[in-house]
Amino acid sequence: MPRHVYHVRVDEQSIPALQTQLDEITANTRRLVQAERLEINENAVAELFATGIEDRILPVGSRAPEFSLPDAISGKPIRSADLFALGPLVINFFRGRWCPYCITELETWRELYPLLRERGALFVAISPQTVRQSDFAVQQHALRFPLLRDEGSELAEKFGIAYTPSPAMQQYYRSILVNIPFINTGQNALKPATDAAWRLPLPATFVVGQDGTIRFAEAHADFRVRPEPADVLAALS
Repeated sequence: MPRHVYHVRVDEQSIPALQTQLDEITANTRRLVQAERLEINENAVAELFATGIEDRILPVGSRAPEFSLPDAISGKPIRSADLFALGPLVINFFRGRWCPYCITELETWRELYPLLRERGALFVAISPQTVRQSDFAVQQHALRFPLLRDEGSELAEKFGIAYTPSPAMQQYYRSILVNIPFINTGQNALKPATDAAWRLPLPATFVVGQDGTIRFAEAHADFRVRPEPADVLAALS
């Protein structure tokens, strides 16, 4: 059953600080999780950053790749060309509904969605998780914008933000019962997972004008860090 959500009118003066909410999740995690488990995450973040992936994301001024991806509710393809015909687009890449940081970010944008629409813009959230998983997220968190499936993180690859978790991180996810291959493909857990099933995007946000030009681009190897919505909205001005 969807949980009750009470929407509060948000104006430009009361845009919530997203990073403050995410830092609370991090603080709670550090209090509850064993140090050796935390170290696995810290090492994985450092290793991912060391690959230089943050330097490879599509920069401001470049052309955004076109896409056609299935919607979580209808299953019908949503085309970027049709979205750009209606207005500029905020594209949010997230890892999946299993990630509390991603859900907190999406819930923040849920509250800001009316303000974003007042500016004539649209918002889509994209992840490699199956349509069924995205449908659960829409229903459970009362999301008001499309959730699209990027199978194998192929679109994320074009934006320069796709990666495969290290073997140590894959084992860590298994130990905490986060079955990413199943979440991303729906395949039987007994079958060996392909690299594509493990592929994830860096959490990232892009603002793309109606001409297809990227106006704002931010992605982080550290999954605990996200761009502030106020900065994203400013790029629409």
